[in-house]
Amino acid sequence: MFAEIITVGDELLIGQVVDTNSVWIGRELNNIGIEVLRIVTVRDRENEIIEAVDTAMKRVDLVLMTGGLGPTKDDITKQSLCKYFHTELVFSEKVFENVKRVLFGKIPMNALNKSQAMVPKDCLVINNRVGSASISWFERGAKILISMPGVPNEVKTSMTEDLLPRLHQRFHTDVIMHRTFSIQNYAESVLAVKIEDFETGLPESIRLAYLPKLGIIRLRLTARGKDKEELTALMDKESEKLENILGEDIFSEEDRPIEVIVGELLKDQHLTVASAESCTGGGVAAKIASVSGSSIYFKGSIVAYANEVKTEMLHVTKETLDKYGVVSENTVIEMAKGAMNALKTDCAVSTSGFAGPDNEGSPIPVGTIWIAAVYHDKVLTMKQETNRGRDLNTERACNNALLLLRKLLKV
Repeated sequence: MFAEIITVGDELLIGQVVDTNSVWIGRELNNIGIEVLRIVTVRDRENEIIEAVDTAMKRVDLVLMTGGLGPTKDDITKQSLCKYFHTELVFSEKVFENVKRVLFGKIPMNALNKSQAMVPKDCLVINNRVGSASISWFERGAKILISMPGVPNEVKTSMTEDLLPRLHQRFHTDVIMHRTFSIQNYAESVLAVKIEDFETGLPESIRLAYLPKLGIIRLRLTARGKDKEELTALMDKESEKLENILGEDIFSEEDRPIEVIVGELLKDQHLTVASAESCTGGGVAAKIASVSGSSIYFKGSIVAYANEVKTEMLHVTKETLDKYGVVSENTVIEMAKGAMNALKTDCAVSTSGFAGPDNEGSPIPVGTIWIAAVYHDKVLTMKQETNRGRDLNTERACNNALLLLRKLLKV
């Protein structure tokens, strides 16, 4: 069972809006056994919309469209679909009542809002639970096209509440299951060599995908077949093989960010954490704080970019800076301890280095970043030495800081 996603909107093509809908839709379709073959983005132009729809309908069983359903003149998806399916727009009292319900107390009704109740005549119209633009479900033979609004929360609500259950009931699809392993301490090419025999020996019903992140590699096993119990047993068997090969380098067997994993460790152990950051500029703190409920264990951060902040607020000694330099193991240890003491936490992480693009005349290469994690009297450090540009160097350092903290908390 194959699908294609078509997103409509000039704003997507000029980079004004990022298409997050397709990623989410693709994942949700995959969970019910529908595989997305292609994602296409087109401008708000009738001929381009019709051409994309015609091509998709010839290629796949299911087409999902988002965007172009607003009340303004540049939203022409409904009109274009009417032309393609040889039908017309008609006024729906049922949809109009829903539009009034959605807008009540928020936006005054006018002619443009009322036009949202104009819907394609020859299709199944599904009311939008949280927005004014309805969903249109067209059928041509065994093929289906569904047109949705482009607002992300409206897409998620419509898909979850109305469309996915209908699609799951309509199509008898294969069982698809995923298992994701998060790996540390490997470059992608080195990991590929390490598990080459394992990958070669996988059964036909299981595929392996590499999903590299900075400092982390996720390995996703995907099993596909008719029998769920049989697939589960097979997945368990192959997972055990992978665990035996990689051991403790697997730090999670779920597809969860490292900041979530670290947060759960801190919460379970009733610990608090702080960060002291130079070159990452608060990036570690931002990751920790991005997790809902992190206020339970995260007290704060000291972004010590200037040396006087390191000495005055974190109490890094002048002797340490003079003898070892700002970018050194000794400095980050004192920074972490200083943050732990200043913010009265059980543990802390720190970073200091040259993220780039230059190293301020230092003999230390760009990309060199020292990281420390401290938990009471326990200390772990690492030296990051890869240079992939300022942004990527910083992102990698943030991930490595959290990985180091996790390792310390697991000791």
